[in-house]
Amino acid sequence: MAVMLRDGVISDELWDVLESVMPQDAGRRGRPWNDHRTTLEGIIWRFRTGSPWRDLPETFGPHQSVWQRHRLWSTDGTYVQMLAAVRGQATLDSEEVEAILSIDSTIVRAHQHAAGARRDSVVGDPADDTGGRIELHEFSGGARGAA
Repeated sequence: MAVMLRDGVISDELWDVLESVMPQDAGRRGRPWNDHRTTLEGIIWRFRTGSPWRDLPETFGPHQSVWQRHRLWSTDGTYVQMLAAVRGQATLDSEEVEAILSIDSTIVRAHQHAAGARRDSVVGDPADDTGGRIELHEFSGGARGAA
């Protein structure tokens, strides 16, 4: 069975804009980076499909390398620079760009424990605290309605 990949989602026109803000190998220790464009395609593939990193097709390179680059770009400001470069070239006004980039909160939901609330910050009845742990449920010891 042939696996169809949707690579090539970054157009040449978009890549011309993004390439100028990508980190360079100059002065960097270690091995040269894999191709930035292929790596970015892999990151896009992973988020588009919702697959685990380890399921990334070999076409995009080792999944560990792609993940490490994503992590680096998330922390070193590369993604921010990419967005700024695209906004700088866009013919759209800022409201149109925000509409394209917005995420619908009816689709993306986080569990209450994902919000970072401390356990002791629950207000009200402590019995209502789901706390993220296994809750104890009372058990009567017999079937309902048994005499």
